Amino acid sequence: MQAPVVEITQAPQFSKPRKKMWRSTSKMKTQATDENRDRCYKKPLPTPNLGTRSLRRRGSILRSASTLDIFTRKRKEPDDDNISVCSLDIKEPSSKRGRSMTRVASFANIISPVSHVKKVGQVLQRSMSFRNINSSPNFTIKPYTKPQATPTKRRNSKLWCETVHSDVNQFLSSVDCKRQEAIFELFQGEEDLIEDLKLIKKTYHDSMKSLGILTDHELQTIFGPLESLVPLHEELVENLKRQRQKDGTTENMARVILEWLPRLSGSYVSYCSNQVAAKALLDEKKHDKKVEDFLQRCIESPFSRKLDLWNFLDVPRSRLVKYPLLLKNILQLTSADHEDRQHLIDAVKVSESIVRQVDRKTGEAKCRQYITSFEYLDDKQMDPLINKQKVLLCGGVLRNNKGTKLHVFLFEDILVFTRQAVKNDKKCYQVYRQPIPVRQLMLEDLEDGEVKMGGSFRGAFTQQLAKHMFRIMPTDPTLGQGHVLQANDEHDKKQWMQLLRSVMPAVPKMESVV
Repeated sequence: MQAPVVEITQAPQFSKPRKKMWRSTSKMKTQATDENRDRCYKKPLPTPNLGTRSLRRRGSILRSASTLDIFTRKRKEPDDDNISVCSLDIKEPSSKRGRSMTRVASFANIISPVSHVKKVGQVLQRSMSFRNINSSPNFTIKPYTKPQATPTKRRNSKLWCETVHSDVNQFLSSVDCKRQEAIFELFQGEEDLIEDLKLIKKTYHDSMKSLGILTDHELQTIFGPLESLVPLHEELVENLKRQRQKDGTTENMARVILEWLPRLSGSYVSYCSNQVAAKALLDEKKHDKKVEDFLQRCIESPFSRKLDLWNFLDVPRSRLVKYPLLLKNILQLTSADHEDRQHLIDAVKVSESIVRQVDRKTGEAKCRQYITSFEYLDDKQMDPLINKQKVLLCGGVLRNNKGTKLHVFLFEDILVFTRQAVKNDKKCYQVYRQPIPVRQLMLEDLEDGEVKMGGSFRGAFTQQLAKHMFRIMPTDPTLGQGHVLQANDEHDKKQWMQLLRSVMPAVPKMESVV
């Protein structure tokens, strides 16, 4: 028998990358015996046809044909990368198409021409990077977040003992030290107030004017006569500094306070009365995006101490209310034979009278503000007493027995029920039913569960008892029906009933009304 003829094709040129390197081009013509199998040998690999430039660039990667030949001959054990005829499973000839040999002779044959070696390395790196699927990428694109705010600026609170030498405290009694602390608290509060007033003027008023956020009329309404307050308090600070001795103590200061307090009346009455209109306009302007953005940026800034504009605008009024308390504290620590005692007593009375005057004028301004915002659905509701009111005793939200939310205003002479509404993008109050003069009021306290609340789907199927209820009715039937009202809690109910009884002393409380 003749030995089978096996044809092995020549290795492909490296210019054609990533093709199957060895392929059987012929079928087995005859059956091989065991003896012929042992005589099979490995045919040396042909010399690759490489270009000169490629050898110069990547000479260390590719080897010559002779080197490959020597390498294959020295190896005693069969290499899995090499394929010989002996490794083939030769079977009987069949009509089926023979399989192509997909295994390659060497790992070096995988590498295509030298120009593609770098690309192969990149592919290998990419394939290795996907082994750990759960591993996070090198970088991620994070969504935009607002940067951290600058730390809030805090005021340095000082004590009087920290501003003087330690030897001064040794010669003073504990009462005298407390008196010096109280005087220094008054002085330090004035400096803080001046700082806040200047901040309001420069940061808020001037900035909003230069940016065109508000008009001149709107700025005048919101800030009012703010500039007139700064010189007043600066004058007091200078006078208190003159009264301070070289060692840091202050003995006589009551006369300076007593002469300075009457000057507050005109400026503070004008400023605090304007706050009612300022608060209403500021709340309206907060719906403007420009104003809202500006105020929000100011709150996030460190100078604001997390306070909004209205907190700063209310600082002068809060300071005015504290003067009687500060002066009383100094008076308690002043001995009976001290020169300042009588002046302090007079200063306390003057400060309290100024506070009452400011409160009265502010109440009148608040009355005018609410009265101008009333909307009448019927001419009969326009009672002449409404426009004559100057004092608002109480105002708040109550609910009737139907669950309707009512804004109730108790003036000195008349009681008005309204419902809040919006007209021309402005908040207003629609008068609900007929206003009732206080001289014609009848008041009844209702026990818990005596009246059933309606107006809600849940209340129709539940037996929940109504609490904090009271009834108001007019003595004149022409003024319409009465109102069954519900307060928020028991304390709110007692407050309303106490104020209602105070304005109708001649009218007895209703004993029973069915």
